[in-house]
Amino acid sequence: MLVVMKFGGTSVGNGERIRRVANIIKNRIEEGNNVVVVVSAMSEVTNALIDISQKALTVRDLTKVNDFIKFIKEKHYSAIEQAIKSEKIKNLVKKIVDSRINELEKVLIGVTYLGELTPKSRDYILSFGERLSSPILAGALRDLGFNSIALEGGEAGIITDENFGNARVLRLEVKERLSPLIENNIIPVVTGFIGISESGYITTLGRGGSDYSAALIGYGLDADRIEIWTDVSGVYTSDPKLVPNAKRIPKLSYIEAMELAYFGAKVLHPRTIEPAMEKNIPILVKNTFEPENEGTLITNNIEVDNKIVKAITTIKNVALINIFGAGMVGVSGTVARIFSALKDVNVILISQGSSETNISLVISEEDVDKAVSSLKKEFDGVKKGGFLSNNLIRDIDVDKNICVVSVVGAGMKGAKGIAGKIFTYASEAGANIKMIAQGSSEVNISFVIDEKDLVECVRTLHKKLIENS
Repeated sequence: MLVVMKFGGTSVGNGERIRRVANIIKNRIEEGNNVVVVVSAMSEVTNALIDISQKALTVRDLTKVNDFIKFIKEKHYSAIEQAIKSEKIKNLVKKIVDSRINELEKVLIGVTYLGELTPKSRDYILSFGERLSSPILAGALRDLGFNSIALEGGEAGIITDENFGNARVLRLEVKERLSPLIENNIIPVVTGFIGISESGYITTLGRGGSDYSAALIGYGLDADRIEIWTDVSGVYTSDPKLVPNAKRIPKLSYIEAMELAYFGAKVLHPRTIEPAMEKNIPILVKNTFEPENEGTLITNNIEVDNKIVKAITTIKNVALINIFGAGMVGVSGTVARIFSALKDVNVILISQGSSETNISLVISEEDVDKAVSSLKKEFDGVKKGGFLSNNLIRDIDVDKNICVVSVVGAGMKGAKGIAGKIFTYASEAGANIKMIAQGSSEVNISFVIDEKDLVECVRTLHKKLIENS
């Protein structure tokens, strides 16, 4: 049995945790499995790399770079000391880590002196988190008596385009690169999050991309299972921080997991599901700190039970953009122009009134200024005027104090009255619904409310639709 095991940043947050991860991998191997490991950067490191790259660009003070290099070296040296007992293996790993930290330092000094940070160089800087953690985990496995090698995503065969920051996979050479290692009982420890372009440049797959890396490797190797090891015991019926009564969901279908991931469940990256679904590879979400917990199993099977709703998720830090204009009625190509103007903005939800006089969009709060500016440029400033002004769009309204609530469950498909119940319970919780959207899969209903009403709304929906069902 071939298992791809991905471990997140908190799972490898320090040396003691890396040692724990190595023992979890050891247990899988002793059960008779072949294993490929995908690893994230140590916790805090990716955010620290983002921060220092920005400071190198704007503050342009080498003392900031020097302080960061000291921090990053101490963090990884400490991890090596805790994770590996053999002095020989420690020294070999330290050489690799030293080489990469020196490489990182040179890049940051270059950004500081030049005052330039391109998307290409930013991806290169961000790649160091995984490129530093992977040799430490591979060293810990060697310390336990296994033959293991650390590989970068590109070395493992993940070939991408050059859309730096959110690269798309062009092809996979995973089987050609990794199968010979597996056949020779060598455990590959692959950096998550990063790939390589055809021109040889390091690229990143977007935040949370380590999950996606694991799915791509599982797909390329026709794995029997993909395991996502994190700091929670699976997928929950809601965020336990919002809903104290939230429960672990033992089983989910691919489509339910995909909807939950897209609409705010942080356990999985949204793009993780599709590669696994295409080859019907089960995904098991497990807790590194409670490995005995069964976790959540995601497969093609839709569990039939008496619960119509499986989970309730939320997306915060978003904004609602309402585009108004009677001039849009019956005019071909208006929607195409809107989305062309927003081509560099991730649109989370879309809703259009049947009158065609308004279109509502939910986007990330950080993209609002860029989105409004692009729309005004496309529609010549969006000048307000009377109905004889011939403007396609008369106004753009922005509401930043909102959030998205999504109700998900395969049992919702074809269930009569479920939408009515959802909106009734939301109203009982005091929430004013500003926008509604339903996916064509019919397993998700999403709506927008004021952020101040979020907690009461989600808790009420959870109690009525999940706890009391």
